[in-house]
Formats: sequence, C-alpha cells, structure tokens
Amino acid sequence: MKRCHLFVPLLSLSILTAAPVLAAVCGPDTLGTSRTLTLKRGQGGTWGTVQHPALPGLEKGEVVLTFDDGPARGLTEKVLDALKAECAHATFFMTGANLELNGDLARRAVAEGHSAGIHSYSHPHLKTLTDDAQLADLKRTQEAYRKLFGRLPPAYRFPFLEETPALLSALKQQGVDVFSIDLDITDWQPADTTDMLVERLEKKLAEKGGGIILLHDANGPTAAAAPKLLRLLKEKGYRLVHLHWAD
Repeated sequence: MKRCHLFVPLLSLSILTAAPVLAAVCGPDTLGTSRTLTLKRGQGGTWGTVQHPALPGLEKGEVVLTFDDGPARGLTEKVLDALKAECAHATFFMTGANLELNGDLARRAVAEGHSAGIHSYSHPHLKTLTDDAQLADLKRTQEAYRKLFGRLPPAYRFPFLEETPALLSALKQQGVDVFSIDLDITDWQPADTTDMLVERLEKKLAEKGGGIILLHDANGPTAAAAPKLLRLLKEKGYRLVHLHWAD
C-alpha cells in the first residue's frame, strides 16, 4: 500500500514549507498524490513558464493538476469522482458566478482535499475593460469566494491567460499568487473526444516533461475524459504534486 501524501523535502526557498501527511492510504494501482507543496499565503508569486518562472521546487517528472471555469453542475462532479477514484488532488480556479451558483460543489472540492483559487467573475476578456472595471471584477469574485470559505482566495488565474497591468499590480499588493501554466491540451473544443484529449496530453507531457497542467472541469469532453487522463499520468510514471496554501 502507498500513502497518497508524503512530507515535502525541506527547501531553502522561503515560499515553501513541509506539508502535513494526510491519513488516506491508496492502493498501488492508483495515481495517488506523491507529495504536497505548501505555499505561504500573502507572497504574491507569479508561476507557470508560459508567462512566468517555473514553480519553485517542482521537479522533472512531476505534475500539478489545475482545473478552470467551474464549478459546473453535472461536470465538476465527474471530475471530482475521477480524482477520488485515483486518490489524486488538484487545484480548481473557480469563477465568481459559478461559486455563487454552485457553492455546494466548491465546498465539496475543498472538503475532499482539493485547493481552490479564483478565475475572474464571469470569464471576460479583461483587457477590454477599464482598470476600474477589472478591479471591480476582482473584488466581486473575491467576495463570492469569501462568502463560501470565510477568507480571501490565495491564488488567481487570468481568464484566457490574458494578464493586465492593473490586476497584476493589485494582486501583488494583496499577496495573491498568480498562476499561469506550463502546458495545456486546448480542452475547450466541444467536438473533442476522449482519445483526442489523451493523445494531446501524452504529446505535451513528452515535450515538457511535467509541470502545471491546465484542464477545464466545466468542459463536457474533459469531464468525460478525466478517468483516462489520470490513468495516462499513472501509466507514464508522472508524480502528482498537490498545492496547498498555509498562513
């Protein structure tokens, strides 16, 4: 039997600390979560090599699973079920509108050990908005999160990865981490099949060797493909790292 969570090795990087071991024990055939990487709240880091430096402490062959745009009724449940079956943990970047609409799913994700950040209120192209409108969108999204979880979110991902100076500055001042990505599989196309998504993930992993993976729990084909996408990670020997924020 293997434990899903292990102590992360002590690192000299100030943003990283050892995470507590969780009690869950997983069978050897599950993907599992090899370790938990704990980031301190309030640091205001920017991570993900598509736009920023690599996440400190993440090694070759390790992956971080992230899901955007949910929680979505009828879809996020399938993703959560697939993760539970594999003893795997992910980070969900949730929109404010969906937090208000499907708060029970957001609470379920956190109760099952996943982490939650935010992803704007309704997924606009923020560059088309004034600075004041962008800041209002951030505040509205943060308030939706706070009402559910009792505190402000630790991390933010820009919709479409379209970062703006006004929000980057505000998030830095607030100490909110900004997460870009290392690889994605363009899983927002409605005609995608499970085989197509698995093939794309395998190709991108071979190119990158691991990193922060972007998926979409609010997308039907992704929700349907989730079990096979997780099995691919297991079969190819990738180690899953879970993100956790602590005070």
